[in-house]
Amino acid sequence: MDIRHTREADYDKVSAVINEWWGGREMADMLPKLFFIHFSNTSFIAEKEGELVAFLIGFISQSKKGEAYVHFIGVHPSYRKKGLAFDLYNRFFEAVKKKGCSKVRCVTSPVNKNSIAFHKKFGFLVEPGNGKSDGVSVTKNYDGPG
Repeated sequence: MDIRHTREADYDKVSAVINEWWGGREMADMLPKLFFIHFSNTSFIAEKEGELVAFLIGFISQSKKGEAYVHFIGVHPSYRKKGLAFDLYNRFFEAVKKKGCSKVRCVTSPVNKNSIAFHKKFGFLVEPGNGKSDGVSVTKNYDGPG
């Protein structure tokens, strides 16, 4: 397994699989190419024999000192539960810690129970929101109406 920082050219590989990896949910529009151009020093790609198997796209907050944000993490369905996501997160934690960050945030959907469970297992907390969805605390309209 080869893990490296993202490059601009990785955008096409990731955007080609993202909706499939999310079970057909339309997610590709939430990850524009600019992330691969401007946040490569805190984003990672995992490949096996040249094939994309996982990625993490994250960055350091420009407005909240000491905070970083994981925007997207994806693992090919055949490579899940093998520690890849944990490895990518640890690389991200190490990269942002070197740049002075001590807090990492992320957002997931209340319907994505696997993501919620994974993040809790890793030590993330669900922040109190202004509502509940499917038994999960949410901030309604966080990314716009609905």
